[in-house]
Amino acid sequence: MKEVTIYLNFDGNTEEAFTFYKSVFGGEFATLQRFGEAPNSESLPTDAMQKIMHVALPLGSSQVLMGSDTLENMGPPLTIGNNFSISISTGSKEETDTLFERLSVNGTVSMPLADTFWGSYFGMVTDQFGIQWMVGYDAQ
Repeated sequence: MKEVTIYLNFDGNTEEAFTFYKSVFGGEFATLQRFGEAPNSESLPTDAMQKIMHVALPLGSSQVLMGSDTLENMGPPLTIGNNFSISISTGSKEETDTLFERLSVNGTVSMPLADTFWGSYFGMVTDQFGIQWMVGYDAQ
């Protein structure tokens, strides 16, 4: 396993929250992508286009705080308690498959493992205890 990261979800104010976190921790965003930049984004509501699909703020040399806005048409409504996930970056597709399969036992897969447009082999699952996991491998 390469790294484990906390992934935060917000109800439309990710940019505000991460601007605050940047002022607290310093540094610059490693990534800031908006939903309007994604393939097939023309089908999204106009107000969703500028919301944050993914932001990453490095915290020191080995930790990253990540987050995104939760869109109404993409999963359950955001509530305190389901507004974070644990993100695991693996060292191989095989390790990704193994961890995802194990976490999925008696859980609920919300995004099956697949190659994504951003270049990761990635999936999301809520385990049997209600903890949300993001598991992915970046070949780069």
